[in-house]
Amino acid sequence: MPGENLSRDEAHERAALLSVDGYEVVLDLRSAVGESAEAVRTFRSVTTIRFRRTGTGGSTFVDLIAPSVNAVTLNGRSLDPTVVFDGSRIAIDGLADENTLVVDAQCAYSRTGEGMHRFVDPEDGEVYLYTQYEPADARRVYATFEQPDLKAPYRFAVTAPEGWTVWSNGAGEQDAEGVWRFAETAPISTYITCVVAGPYHYVTDSYERGDLTIPLGAMCRKSLAKYFDADDVFLITKQGFDFFHDNFDYPYPFGKYDQAFVPEYNLGAMENPGMVTFREEYIYRGKVTQASYESRANVILHEMAHMWFGDLVTMVWWDDLWLKESFADFMGSFVNAEATRFTNSWVTFANNRKAWAYRADQLPSTHPITADIRDLEDAKLNFDGITYAKGASVLKQLVAYAGRDAFLEGARRYFKRHAYGNTRLADLLTILEETSGRDMKTWAKSWLQTSGVNTLTPAVTYDAEGRITELAVVQESGELRPHRAAVGLYRLTPDGDLVRFARAETDITGARTVVAELAGEEKPDLVLVNDDDLTYCKIRFDEGSLATLRAHLGDITDPLARALCWSALWNLTRDGLMPARDFVSVALAFAGRETDIGVLQMVHAWSKSAVTLYATPEWREEGGRLLAEGGLRELRLAEPGSEHQLTWARFFAATASTDADFQLLEGLLDGTAKIDGLDVDQELRWALLSPLAVHARADEGRIGEELARDDTATGKRHQVRLLASRPSAAVKAQAWAQVVESDTLSNALVEATIAGFVQPSQRELIAPYAETYFAAIERLWGERSIQIGIDIVRGLFPGLQDSDETLAATDAWLTAHESAAPALRRLVLEARDDLARALRAQACDRLAA
Repeated sequence: MPGENLSRDEAHERAALLSVDGYEVVLDLRSAVGESAEAVRTFRSVTTIRFRRTGTGGSTFVDLIAPSVNAVTLNGRSLDPTVVFDGSRIAIDGLADENTLVVDAQCAYSRTGEGMHRFVDPEDGEVYLYTQYEPADARRVYATFEQPDLKAPYRFAVTAPEGWTVWSNGAGEQDAEGVWRFAETAPISTYITCVVAGPYHYVTDSYERGDLTIPLGAMCRKSLAKYFDADDVFLITKQGFDFFHDNFDYPYPFGKYDQAFVPEYNLGAMENPGMVTFREEYIYRGKVTQASYESRANVILHEMAHMWFGDLVTMVWWDDLWLKESFADFMGSFVNAEATRFTNSWVTFANNRKAWAYRADQLPSTHPITADIRDLEDAKLNFDGITYAKGASVLKQLVAYAGRDAFLEGARRYFKRHAYGNTRLADLLTILEETSGRDMKTWAKSWLQTSGVNTLTPAVTYDAEGRITELAVVQESGELRPHRAAVGLYRLTPDGDLVRFARAETDITGARTVVAELAGEEKPDLVLVNDDDLTYCKIRFDEGSLATLRAHLGDITDPLARALCWSALWNLTRDGLMPARDFVSVALAFAGRETDIGVLQMVHAWSKSAVTLYATPEWREEGGRLLAEGGLRELRLAEPGSEHQLTWARFFAATASTDADFQLLEGLLDGTAKIDGLDVDQELRWALLSPLAVHARADEGRIGEELARDDTATGKRHQVRLLASRPSAAVKAQAWAQVVESDTLSNALVEATIAGFVQPSQRELIAPYAETYFAAIERLWGERSIQIGIDIVRGLFPGLQDSDETLAATDAWLTAHESAAPALRRLVLEARDDLARALRAQACDRLAA
């Protein structure tokens, strides 16, 4: 059999053969606690599947990844597990018109965040479990038909250790025998079923609206309870439910609404109906900025949108993953802006989310939003910046194109027409054509079925008096698309502000579009194409506008316009059209005046990348010194106790490079130095200690002392990262072996070790591992789970060995491994592209020298 990697063709064949009436899943999780004599700790899983044959054929297969199967029974007939089970599938034949399959298996607890993840809290020894399945890991917990279009109702029953509580998608209670039994769900897909179990700290509330009452719950590990601001989680939850009920005209369909913040989580969150899971990093142990709270709110609303987009109505196959992820990503910002305190969330979207999309859309692996997903490995890699952020950007363009009312009415009809069903692109387009009166097929062909990002550049001519005679927008790069976009004209006021004085919204089509409404306007200091960020494109500037930004970017009063300009300058830098040192210069000049904290954090990240990746090697040391000097200057100037002060403190620590810098960090840690208003809490302590470890100012003993102060799961991850970051050949060898030659580390500690191993200031130290990397990755891809494989292949690629030799070594591997797994080749191709981009940007920076 083909094994774990289910293909689209296999899924379509199976869907044509059968339909599923229901699952009953019985799990015994008592083995999660105590000592285990097993080489792999397992739990018993007994699944009963009732299904009907609706097509022709007498045989099929059921998905299950488990160490062993105890028994398989089909319609009362016993099947020999040693014959029918191959480690990932159970072959069944002799199907009747109506069938009952019972599979009794021993399934493995996970350390990788896939399937039934088991975590032991180092702080108190408590054990916590949760499941994570998308796209296809329910089969690690129970026997399934693992594909999104075979929806069915589920009944779960779970036996757990004494004192534990268990949650699932439906409401549950513990019976007299101590078994947790859960109400049958509505028809849902396998990948959004869920079980959470353990001694979690649990807080309750309720959402009420007319006759509708939704019980609310929120939970985290007991040791995090003192930090858990459940009231704010519930506030955002209720605001989200208000918005969705006001606009979707379809009541929340899944009963209760629990939200679990769980450890060692690979994703941001997962939209399991009635039982949403989040990474516990959204519980903040120290002071964070409003950008962090906004990010959490966005994720809460994103997952809530999935209750309708994805859970109620689900794509047939992963080709149309965007039908849920693009909509949820769009709704996260949309609802944040309109229903919560985070009214500037579109600024964050323009500056942060779209940066993810622009990068993904310029990789060799770019794909249309409606992608060609051949199998599960393809699906796993398509949870990317195109499916999420570009898709959301295109939906924002759709709202501008079709109108807000038509868009929301389309959503309402979509839910009612396809409730509890599965859809394809055409199903949505048909409804949007009804509500908008627009030709959605042509729009979709341009926006959803092509790849790449367009570049929009203003071309302006003036008369002798300095008035605009013609302003045209030139569209370049790949498939030319229709853009509904605005063009803004800005000028400097006598007070020094850069403000908009004219705006025109127009349909941009073809290679050149004249914006007639702006003819006759006074000559602007800045022409901003895609003002208000209505469309998805890279924007360029005419020479005069670029000169204005170099001198006055910080004078732009509108935060969204300013964010768009920051983003555009960064795209120029990444594209090798603006020297990295020039971007750093602009950042040092104006970042201190940036009022939007999320934008400031992005500018900080970009500035560090500019020096690390895009500046010439000869200028890196100076560039790093300039960033640290600028960071310390702004740290001292920032308002005491402000979130800007905290952000600049973290930036200074991340860029520190001189003895004086390190002495200040040491003083802040031991209390001999103080900066007025700066609260050095535990999370900031780790940030301050990190560069000391990287630069041999903090040894294993000092790092151990910090762990003793913070002997928690989070503290352990920090310790592992810092230990691997020390500048020692022996340290690097040990870290490499722990990740590459062993699979004993959990997913979170693999991530922490890789993050410590790869340090820009240690290029020479880790250079020998480039050759070892290429020799190991195909073996690793075959041995590890998809998620861990992705983490290793991406994280350890020798991108810091930024030379033509590394590029040639990458090409040699690709040439020699043409038959390697397509998903693995895609990861290497993407890393190669990042490296080639860095070399082009360095060539641009070298010219500026």
